[in-house]
Amino acid sequence: MGGMNAATPTRPGLVIQGFQPPLPLRQFGLIAFDMDSTLINIECVDEIADAVGKKAEVAAITEAAMRGEIADYKESLRLRVALLEGVSVHSMEQVYAQRLQLNPGAAELVRACKEAGLSTLLVSGGFTFFTDRIRDRLGIDHTRSNVLEVRDGRLTGRMVEQSWGDICDGEEKKKMLLQTCAQLGLTPQQTIAVGDGANDLPMMGAAGLSVAYHAKPAVRAQAMVAINEGGLDRLLELLVR
Repeated sequence: MGGMNAATPTRPGLVIQGFQPPLPLRQFGLIAFDMDSTLINIECVDEIADAVGKKAEVAAITEAAMRGEIADYKESLRLRVALLEGVSVHSMEQVYAQRLQLNPGAAELVRACKEAGLSTLLVSGGFTFFTDRIRDRLGIDHTRSNVLEVRDGRLTGRMVEQSWGDICDGEEKKKMLLQTCAQLGLTPQQTIAVGDGANDLPMMGAAGLSVAYHAKPAVRAQAMVAINEGGLDRLLELLVR
């Protein structure tokens, strides 16, 4: 994606490359979001690990995975989830109630997209415990994420295998984006993908408009829009409603 790099004084903290804004929002039919550190303010797996005193250990793996420094995302997630063994469902409920917040502009961006007729998709390497709640809170149409195995009210340190595969990684995010396009009769060019980590790059590469939100350097470099300051709704500055 070469082209224009415009971090102009009128739009501080927004970097644009490969297109000339504004674009009509209605030319798109689907917007796909990552969850952790994109729609919400935390990495859920790191906060869950805090309940068993392993936040630093898990967060270091998460950071490396999000920066693209770990080749096998699936293995990195299995390793992190194994460290969660013994965490209670009550502790996860506390993470949701006390630590998780929507990022600034998340509700506003989702609402504007829905009002413009776009379908919404949440694809996450995180867990259904949180994605289901965020889906319901924001009125998101489609979701895909991972299921933590629970026995006797505590995490076993494993994930439950789904009919479509074992782990929602970057390739699965892209696949879900393309499948949802096909279901809706859209081309990939009619989609927007928003993320912050290396595992978002496959879906961002497939989308017509890729958006990096307070993202890792490798993701910012490849995105058509990088929101480096302010909330998610800053994307609306580049779109005509």
